[in-house]
Amino acid sequence: SDCAKFQKSELEHKFNRRALERPYTSPHSWGRTYGEHKRHLEFSHEQYRELKRYAAEVGIFFTASGMDEMAVEFLHELDVPFFKVGSGDTNNFPYLEKTAKKGKPFLSGSFASISPLNPNFSFLQCTSAYPLQPEDVHLRVITAYQSAFPDIPIGYSGHETGIAISVAAVAMGAKVLERHVTLDKTWKGSDHQASLEPSELAELVKAVRTVERALGSPLKQLLPCEMACNEKLGKSVVAKVAIPEGTVLTLDMLTVKVGEPKGFPPESIFDLVGRKANVDIEEDETIVEQALENHVKKAK
Repeated sequence: SDCAKFQKSELEHKFNRRALERPYTSPHSWGRTYGEHKRHLEFSHEQYRELKRYAAEVGIFFTASGMDEMAVEFLHELDVPFFKVGSGDTNNFPYLEKTAKKGKPFLSGSFASISPLNPNFSFLQCTSAYPLQPEDVHLRVITAYQSAFPDIPIGYSGHETGIAISVAAVAMGAKVLERHVTLDKTWKGSDHQASLEPSELAELVKAVRTVERALGSPLKQLLPCEMACNEKLGKSVVAKVAIPEGTVLTLDMLTVKVGEPKGFPPESIFDLVGRKANVDIEEDETIVEQALENHVKKAK
């Protein structure tokens, strides 16, 4: 299922006063202080209600990462289907406990002390750098989490550019995939360049659906779709030399080629050793059952 996820902060609860008053002179800044900058970007409660209504209209889920305890209270009131715990709160135990006790499913990068409070959660492997370099992704953490927590769905939250790494995460068994989305990567703001534009998002979804279909079954068998290739190019045991009637076959008389007609499969070449030709077999001719005597004499 698809979900649009935002980030909700109640700024006075996420930051202390000094942090909000810190001068912010970056090219990404929307205000003189970090607080002004964040206030400029933060959606109001009414805007969140509007976003939730719109998501319901277009038929997708809507939620947000609650960036502090009061944001989680608001999102609980908004009745989001699940919570997301951002990387900054993975070691914030009072916050985790309060979030878990709301009883909704939630996504997190943290696993301490959660499961007794709420069994419905998922861990996402995530590296907090924007944009994220491939060598800092560490997809193998997904495998480690799968081994350590076999009953919990493991996911991936990516801040890299492009779609290849996210598709690989799905191939490794990620059950939840989170990516940032923007309308334009060149916009002001540090996250935009680590985000996907709508066309890339569409490409990612298409690639993920293809990989999901391709994962299939761990059982290795000859499939119906392989029959045509097998019929056309499957190999048979062929006479390497002319074999006169009455000859007892030895290994050096036999070879393997794509044969017409089809004969014995290559793996039975050793079983033919010691059997007797009951007709003349020409060099390069497929050896067929009818050309051999039925009783098997193993060559001494």
